Amino acid sequence: MTHVKFNHSPLPRLVEDIFNSGWNKYVKDDFLTSDFFTTHPPVNIVETKDAFLLDVVAPGFVKEDFKISADDKAITISAERKAEAKTEGDKQVRREFNFKSFKRSFSITETVDVNRIQAKYENGILKVTLSKKENKQDAPKEIVVE
Repeated sequence: MTHVKFNHSPLPRLVEDIFNSGWNKYVKDDFLTSDFFTTHPPVNIVETKDAFLLDVVAPGFVKEDFKISADDKAITISAERKAEAKTEGDKQVRREFNFKSFKRSFSITETVDVNRIQAKYENGILKVTLSKKENKQDAPKEIVVE
């Protein structure tokens, strides 16, 4: 008689499903390839006393390629670079880079003054300044105890 051992634990099957299913494809195809980083440029966000500072790494663009829109809830930054026209007779020997369009949106708080947002593009970095609203505090009011 042969002794057969059964593994009733669902954990090994669950782990196998995670790595062999669409999740693995999603991670491998989007995050681990350079495609993810070229379509979603890295962004640094710093909060100062007076503003939020967004730095978007986007080398190879010109300032006319960017479009920035904002409302009370979000700011959207996008860029699109038109393909370079080929000169007749030129032969492409090697092409290792291209510029892809991107679009990123960020939620903003009610402290941001949408009318005072500024942007500047220099050295491959788009610098967006989201100024905060000025806090106008009322003068302390004296309360008389009766």
